[in-house]
Amino acid sequence: MQLYHGSEKIIYMPAFGFGNTTNDYGRGFYCTENVEIAKEWACKNNNDGFVTKYEIDLEELSVLRLNEEPYNILNWLALLTRFRGYWQKKSLAEQAKDFLQENYLPDISGYDVIIGYRADDSYFSFAQDFVMGTISLRKLSEAMYLGKLGEQVVLKSKMAFEAINYLEYESVSAEEYYTQKVARDLSARREYANTKGKPDGVDDIYMLDIMRGIDDDRLRI
Repeated sequence: MQLYHGSEKIIYMPAFGFGNTTNDYGRGFYCTENVEIAKEWACKNNNDGFVTKYEIDLEELSVLRLNEEPYNILNWLALLTRFRGYWQKKSLAEQAKDFLQENYLPDISGYDVIIGYRADDSYFSFAQDFVMGTISLRKLSEAMYLGKLGEQVVLKSKMAFEAINYLEYESVSAEEYYTQKVARDLSARREYANTKGKPDGVDDIYMLDIMRGIDDDRLRI
């Protein structure tokens, strides 16, 4: 697998044990298979940056694929509520956060690599809306594809860091890619606002339904 990491510096050798603990899946090295997305990450602060290209062999590694069975979007949300803020306190969101972690939080301790959604700026707000009970599970699922961010690949274990190899790097212009990032986010938010404003069906599932113990096959896919 070829991976790309975008940042304001070149990372020749990713180091195990470093990184922000409040990222989507906790501390780790976050990459993507999409070089265009990595270029946007590199310029996220409107500064020129770099995309570093790597290769990694996953064959000997334990990989948690959150977008494949037996996992569903609720498992991803549980991880997000575990590591990311801000979640509104003293509200349904606070209760929902506890519920998701108690019932849907996967044990990631035994995995070398995690592959799943990335909660970019707009996507995190979509997740917050669902947890606060203002959109249905169907609308959240649809919203996750609006900006076409694809999946992120996160190295978690020492073994995973030992398996990744540097290939090359490329300079990235903020003038082009920060603008592209802002446009992507704005487009996703506009599409989401349009989707959010459409009426829900009688069978749509909300966070409160899940907390009340609704039995529905859509929660097991």
